[in-house]
Amino acid sequence: MEKDRIMRVIQYGMGSIGSRIVRELLKKRGFELVGAIDIAPDKVGREVSEVAGLPEPLNLPVESDPARVLTSTRADVVVHTTGSHLPQIFSQLEEVVQRGLNVVSTSEELIYPFLRHPELSSQLDQLAREKGVTVLGTGVNPGFVMDTLALVLSSVCLEVSEVRVERVIDVATRRYPFQKKVGAGLSPEKFPSAVAQGRIGHVGLTESLYLIAHGLGWTIEEIEEETTPILAESPLRTDYIEVGPGMVAGIDQLAQGISGGREVLTLRFQAFIGAPKPHDTIEVEGTPPLQVTINGGIAGDVATVAMVINSLPRVVAAEPGLKTMIDLPLPHAALR
Repeated sequence: MEKDRIMRVIQYGMGSIGSRIVRELLKKRGFELVGAIDIAPDKVGREVSEVAGLPEPLNLPVESDPARVLTSTRADVVVHTTGSHLPQIFSQLEEVVQRGLNVVSTSEELIYPFLRHPELSSQLDQLAREKGVTVLGTGVNPGFVMDTLALVLSSVCLEVSEVRVERVIDVATRRYPFQKKVGAGLSPEKFPSAVAQGRIGHVGLTESLYLIAHGLGWTIEEIEEETTPILAESPLRTDYIEVGPGMVAGIDQLAQGISGGREVLTLRFQAFIGAPKPHDTIEVEGTPPLQVTINGGIAGDVATVAMVINSLPRVVAAEPGLKTMIDLPLPHAALR
């Protein structure tokens, strides 16, 4: 694709993240929005600008039929923001790739899907290669702060023996769906079943762990995972939820990767109302050892939107296939 040619984009999924991607994408000179897909009745048929909260009309409706949009619209890439779990979104991705379009998706399981979903990954990779397009899963977490960033930091090490990553978020500053996702407001008795049913918890911690291991050439023999509630010690309140003492304020999620009989990877994700010192910390034990802390942490939604937009040129220019963040050139801000 020529460097200065306008990239034509279809937005698949017009929820809060998809709408924000549309708003930010249209601020840049190098992109043109040429289609929008969503099945929600309150969005279908409405003007994209209205759904996305833009002041000026685009004369572009949100459509519910992916096949019609994908076949009738000339595009370079599809931005996909509909779901976290690969089995549930596989048919959507398959249809996009079948039409010969590149894909950048915010699906957490697509960050490194090869071990959790080997058959689906193989099918998607083979189809993408046949059609000459690239598929990438990315975002802020997973996709950057708990995996790609750790690997980038390891590039100044001659040897690495262990990697530890900790992300702590005050969910009072986040959207209601995220607060609900970490179990805020639940009783401790209901917490275990909600975790078991997949209704709460951070999706992608295992994928981040495997992406780091893959990048470092480590074989993970076993993963130990633990998800526990963080309980409120005093009354807590957000714009959406009130949490009494003893109720769930959020989640503490741990994943540890074992190689050669010892723990080589430790990823801890804590997200709870009132977290006193939000941060992202990466520790690399090696030569030399490193510790990097981002005080306040990397902002979630805006960083995910940025990662998607900044990855688009790399995905369109990449060799065909199902790729991970470490298969492509390092992303950076595209300010055009």
